[in-house]
Amino acid sequence: MPLFHIIILAIVQGVSEFLPISSSGHLLLTHHLLGEQNVDMCWEQNRLLDVAVHVGTLFAVLLYFRNDIAAMFCGLMRQNKNGLHLLKNILIASLPVIIAGFLLQKFQPSFLCLVEIMAWMTLIFGIVLWFADRFDPKQKLEDLKTSHTLLIGLSQMLALIPGVSRSGITMTSARFLGLSRIDAARFSLLLSIIAISGAGALNSLTLIESGNLRFGLDILSAVILSFIFGWIAIFLMMKWLSKSSFTPFVIYRVVLGVFLLGLIYGGFI
Repeated sequence: MPLFHIIILAIVQGVSEFLPISSSGHLLLTHHLLGEQNVDMCWEQNRLLDVAVHVGTLFAVLLYFRNDIAAMFCGLMRQNKNGLHLLKNILIASLPVIIAGFLLQKFQPSFLCLVEIMAWMTLIFGIVLWFADRFDPKQKLEDLKTSHTLLIGLSQMLALIPGVSRSGITMTSARFLGLSRIDAARFSLLLSIIAISGAGALNSLTLIESGNLRFGLDILSAVILSFIFGWIAIFLMMKWLSKSSFTPFVIYRVVLGVFLLGLIYGGFI
């Protein structure tokens, strides 16, 4: 794959992974625009490279939330009650998507590679996010109930469909369940640690079996670039949500979804 394409994919992933706009949907669209997306490749090289840029963003979230990571580690050692509660909630919320992700990787349905699916999900779940964000609940993450945690985890399974957005659907669910904007984003980003790690573990075997050293170096480049842009995206989004709403993301999703559907049904895509 050309280095230019890798740079583009890394930037797209780094910027979109933690924003509620669907990184997988944007990667699917980017592959399509670069002329590389087809059903045969969707679950092969493209999917593997997509996971590589996810790994870069994993490092970004680990760095940004290093204090929460340390608190959870101390909680595991029974030295931080809030850290242990947070760790428990993250594990509970991650179980559904781990199971669903394993099954999806096994069957690899080709319809999930369609830009049409991505466009509809971008539009629909953008509107759902707007409804969830209309009110301004103030519940703290430390007070999140186990039942609510499980509901957020179940909603995260929908993010396996490109266009839904993992961060978007978990933030939406958290807002419906009463979390403040900043804590909804914080919990969503912490959840990404296990989700991204699981995807990387499933696909790393494919890279090892391929024995393609050049492709391995390409992946390393993608990891580094997506890490840089991912950290910047987290920093800017958390700053924004500390004083404003999800409205700009909703507008972006609706405009993008309508635009893509117009191109699709107009015969341009």
